[in-house]
Amino acid sequence: MSTLIRNAEIIPMTERDRHFRGDILIENGKIAGIGSIDRMADETIDASKMLALPSFVNAHTHSPMVLMRNYKDTCEELMSWLSEIFPIEDKLQDDDIYWGSKLAIAELIQSGCTTFADMYFQSWNTAKAVRETGARAVLGLTLFGDGEETKRRFREFVPRIDAEIGDCDRIRLDAAPHAIYTCTAETYTLAAEWTAAHPGHYLSTHLSETMTEVNDSLRDNKLRPAEYLDSLGIFSVPCYLAHCVHLSEGEAEMISRHSRASIVHNPASNMKLASGIAPIRKYRELGINVALGTDGASSNNNLSMIKDVNLTALLSIVSNMTPSAAKPYDILAMATINGAKALGLEDRIGTLEEGKDADILLINTDDVNMTPLNDPLSATVFAADRKNIDTVFCKGEKLLEHGILTTIDKDEAIARTNECWQDILRR
Repeated sequence: MSTLIRNAEIIPMTERDRHFRGDILIENGKIAGIGSIDRMADETIDASKMLALPSFVNAHTHSPMVLMRNYKDTCEELMSWLSEIFPIEDKLQDDDIYWGSKLAIAELIQSGCTTFADMYFQSWNTAKAVRETGARAVLGLTLFGDGEETKRRFREFVPRIDAEIGDCDRIRLDAAPHAIYTCTAETYTLAAEWTAAHPGHYLSTHLSETMTEVNDSLRDNKLRPAEYLDSLGIFSVPCYLAHCVHLSEGEAEMISRHSRASIVHNPASNMKLASGIAPIRKYRELGINVALGTDGASSNNNLSMIKDVNLTALLSIVSNMTPSAAKPYDILAMATINGAKALGLEDRIGTLEEGKDADILLINTDDVNMTPLNDPLSATVFAADRKNIDTVFCKGEKLLEHGILTTIDKDEAIARTNECWQDILRR
């Protein structure tokens, strides 16, 4: 099956501010040509009123937490919120995780995202949902507690997740110690050792999300959070670090010296939980790869990547008090190629180039909020909304066509997720 996307305004994300009118040929799940293409295909899409760019990469989320959307929204801060969430999570069963994951994937696709990095429990159910829906995911084996509990999770859960992944090359398993306040030093060490022993796999964790975390680490470890992880050798393996709101200048410089360490910015969640504003401009100036994540729908309260692209830009502007802090290309890079780099997938996705997987997003510009277009990058960052997300491909498969999901029964996912939530409340 071949598809020719004809006459789109292409934003390839291969170099700063580049865009051009052209065609994209998809064959066998790959981008087989880009530019001016004079040949026939099995399907031709008239994209003359479309922007074409790499589909978004959500580099940090907890997909089944859509179950807790709009729940306990007025807690004082992160720790009080977690005290409400953890008891619910103790009740979750396989069906809850599966249907929550499927609903989350539907929401991600509708916002232009095909790849997400997940950190949650019972990930074999999320793997099943990813495999069935055609999306792409890096699933974290979430680790809590001490070394014995961590060994048990590796021993019991990895084979079960691997069995569900099977031969699907759109899914990978990473080690995901939750945070320094829920995991012991031994758990982090075991996670790093597992990552080092499995080339191509990464480690993900929450880091320096709140000042409470920083102060508690100074009290308990006599080190700031990133310094503590460095003392455990965590940055010796490829890793992506969620939040990083309160890094010191020294911690940021330390992370910048590790080429395979990335920071994942979660602007909506950080604002909603009053965690603070991550100084991503400073991180980028230090040369740190900064990606973008939505976090979970219980602390966002949605998984809309196009919305978080816009929030990232506006928050960067107001926190630095200059519009130059949010150049559209840099914001889009966080949501595409930087996300791919953070997850170690930059050779496969993140840019529109011949030979890469055909993970492509088409944005409809023929609408009131996109007219006149003027600058396509600026329009994507500041004007586009979820209603403009027209068509989405993952590895050449069409997951969204003219705004309609093609691999997920949306009504069923909504109904089953609601059933699961009502059952959870009765447990």
